[in-house]
Amino acid sequence: MHQLLASVQVPAFVEGRAFDVLASNRLAVAFSPRLRPGYNRLRSLLLDPEEQAFQQNWTRAAEGFIAAFRKSAGYDVDDPRFVDLVGELALSSERFRTLWARHDIRDIEGGTTTVNHPVVGELRLHRDKLPVDDLILVLYYADQGSESDEKLRLLASVSQGTATSL
Repeated sequence: MHQLLASVQVPAFVEGRAFDVLASNRLAVAFSPRLRPGYNRLRSLLLDPEEQAFQQNWTRAAEGFIAAFRKSAGYDVDDPRFVDLVGELALSSERFRTLWARHDIRDIEGGTTTVNHPVVGELRLHRDKLPVDDLILVLYYADQGSESDEKLRLLASVSQGTATSL
């Protein structure tokens, strides 16, 4: 998996069932520093003002993430990772409490998203989520030849380093 992350030329990372980032390539970290191993994507989305500003439609993103998190937790209600994260977010985020109480469930899926990158500006990207055992490989990519594709290539040229992992 690490070799695959290092070889793909788009932002890519691996997350666990609780949306913990387990591994990422250099372009994923250039895309968002919160895609470093050790970060939790749901926690970042709900508690980090930079991540909230990054998301063009934060309200919709929060709804989707929390519904997908509930689906990911499934019947594993006693899993310590899920219990800890739900407890932390319930204490720290009114938005989480409101959406969690709705009991929405959504498949973990890709789609198209628009983000506000602090260096290259607005990016409209496709997001594919590919299951690999109990993990999810996430890839962000732009339409070939689009303005977002050019901006991703610019971001790749200024980012340095190698894939990172826990």
